[in-house]
Amino acid sequence: MYNRIYNFSAGPAMMSEPVLEQIRDELMNFQGSGMSVMEMSHRSSQFRQIYDNAQADLRKLMGIPDEYAVLFLQGGVTLQFSMVPMNLLQGGGAEYLVTGAWSKKAFVEAKKFGDVRCIATSEDQNYAYIPDCSSLPIRDSADYVYICENETIHGTTYPTLPNTYGKPLVSDQSSMFLSRPCRVSDYGVIVAGIQKNIGPAGMAIVIIRKDLIRSDLDPRTPAYLRYDVHDAANSMYNTPNCWAIYICGKVFRYLLDNGGLEAAAQRNLEKAKILYDYLDQSNLFRGTADPAFRSVMNVPFSTGSAELDAQVVAYVTAAGFDNLKGHRSVGGLRASIYNAMPKAGVEALVDCLSQFEAEHR
Repeated sequence: MYNRIYNFSAGPAMMSEPVLEQIRDELMNFQGSGMSVMEMSHRSSQFRQIYDNAQADLRKLMGIPDEYAVLFLQGGVTLQFSMVPMNLLQGGGAEYLVTGAWSKKAFVEAKKFGDVRCIATSEDQNYAYIPDCSSLPIRDSADYVYICENETIHGTTYPTLPNTYGKPLVSDQSSMFLSRPCRVSDYGVIVAGIQKNIGPAGMAIVIIRKDLIRSDLDPRTPAYLRYDVHDAANSMYNTPNCWAIYICGKVFRYLLDNGGLEAAAQRNLEKAKILYDYLDQSNLFRGTADPAFRSVMNVPFSTGSAELDAQVVAYVTAAGFDNLKGHRSVGGLRASIYNAMPKAGVEALVDCLSQFEAEHR
């Protein structure tokens, strides 16, 4: 016997226990095949069914229109920092909104490939807010506008999408993907690492409007970094991450069977309210993101003292909670409360933090 802990990691993160139990039961013998999915050929009829079901369930879950392709690609979203500009830049340049560590990394990478500008940033306040996006200086020639819609490290999210004046919006949704309903038609491209709300590390999902998939790229563009190559091959240009696709499919089905994204959003709002309400009344802890732009998924907070923050980490770890230490680039504390984190886990964390606060008052 063992006790599962409450894992507040930003990713890889917790997975729903019913999904893990299904994976466990099928690990050695997937549906009578006599083998594990980890051993299965990606060209086999069994895996083709796994892949087709995952595609269909994700499309149903998000309401993805037919004019969008869905790609399952290796390399995580970090690879997408390069693939997006390599595939979308056509000489008109791109506009980036830098609102945290991940959009900044994407911006720095994209500048290697063309005329890429930062047109808005919240760096002046350590990325604690989202700048006004209602009237951005977007060039008429711009090929796309890029955002990280939920900044995992700084715990901010866009309350409304930016006005792109008709230019395709590219959004990194990694730490909010499938946490709430999403109108896919508002975007040109959605990219998301799966290791936060969906499955294991090592894969990204790319949802891209088909008219943005170009075949007239620089002929020196590596084949693996072309969206048209992956689209034509149904994400099987090379051996895909079969195990991750299989687990994603399990999670998509689990979400569909439990009320879809509307129900997931309600559960997530309830969990976040519990934690934010405590932080707002605490005399010891404070949330570090501007309340108007707080993420429902990632909650950074601090005592204001690096030494005391370290004591909190040791205290909650000893009590059975894990990964509350803030990202190494900003310090402090952070609780990531993705879909699979139960409400009871957030309530237990608040009780533990309250006890620490009482002992250090």
